Order: sequence, then structure tokens, then C-alpha cells
Amino acid sequence: MKLKKSQIQNIIFLVVIVVLLFTPLGTALKVQMNRLLAFAPSVVSKEDQAKLSSYQWSLQSLDGKEFNFTQTNGQVVLLNFWATWCPPCIAEMPSMQELYHDFGDQIAFVFVSQEPKEKIQEFLEMHHYDFPVYHPITTPPNPFHYTSIPQTYLIDKQGNIVIDKNGAANWNSPKVRQTIAELLKQ
Repeated sequence: MKLKKSQIQNIIFLVVIVVLLFTPLGTALKVQMNRLLAFAPSVVSKEDQAKLSSYQWSLQSLDGKEFNFTQTNGQVVLLNFWATWCPPCIAEMPSMQELYHDFGDQIAFVFVSQEPKEKIQEFLEMHHYDFPVYHPITTPPNPFHYTSIPQTYLIDKQGNIVIDKNGAANWNSPKVRQTIAELLKQ
């Protein structure tokens, strides 16, 4: 039985879909696409900025130490919810690492994942990332309720959410760097 041209095209299409959805090659392609499409996140206008009502939130570092988010009160904070299996999260991590490398001693970086600590540690080591990652112990305060990841917030010293970004972004952009520099001066 000889296949028709349309049947061959359908088979090729199915193979491509299977590769994209169910193989590491597909994940790598999704990560690269997200990197290509990642732009600098937008700053929320002053009148639309949400403000933290509380900093009470218990977290635990990968080495088992308790961390309370109240420790970040009065600081500029970059808060990121992510996972090792999430292509948009993976795509933005190099820009996050660069930002952490340059601003890690000036602002608080809080990366939050609910995955097993061993899986996170393996991911960090494989990519040579050294930013701090935490597990949530209690529910995050308002307005940190998200429905998909990555979800990232840039918070000023007064607790205003200056950037509220869902999805991959270029966090090492000149625009973000300038925004952080301005927040540090306030």
C-alpha cells in the first residue's frame, strides 16, 4: 500500500508534535523560543501598583534554614515563583542569574519553588546558578497569588509592587537595571 502525499504530511506533523511535546529536544526548543520572545517586563504605573499588606511568610532554604519574608521589609526585593520543568522559567534563568550576580548584595532575591530540594539543587548545579531558592512553609501574603509560572515581582522599599510579570522576561535588560537602580536610591 502506497501512502498519499497528505498522509505522509500528517505523519510528519504528528512526529513533530510528539517530539515537541514529549522529548527533551522539545523542551530545549520551547526554552529557546521563550528566550527569543522574552522582553523586559513593564513597570506598573504608580496608581495601579499593589502594596504588600504583610510580609509575614515562612520559607525554608534548600539547606533547611528557616527564612521569614519579613527580613526583606524595607528592601528592594525580586521575588520569583518557578520550577525546573517549566520552559519559560528555564528560559529566563540566565538573565536572573546575571541580575543576581550584579545586584545580589544590594537587593533581596527570593526564588520560590515547590519541587523536591534534590531536584532543585541538581538543576542549580547543572546550570551553575547560585541564587537563593526557598520552599514555602506558609501561604504567601497578598497579593502574591499566582495561577501560572514563572511569576515575578519587583518590590520597592515601601512594599509597592513595581513590576508584576507572569511569563518569561529578560530580567537583565537595561530597563530593569535602571528601574532597580532608581529603587535603590529611594
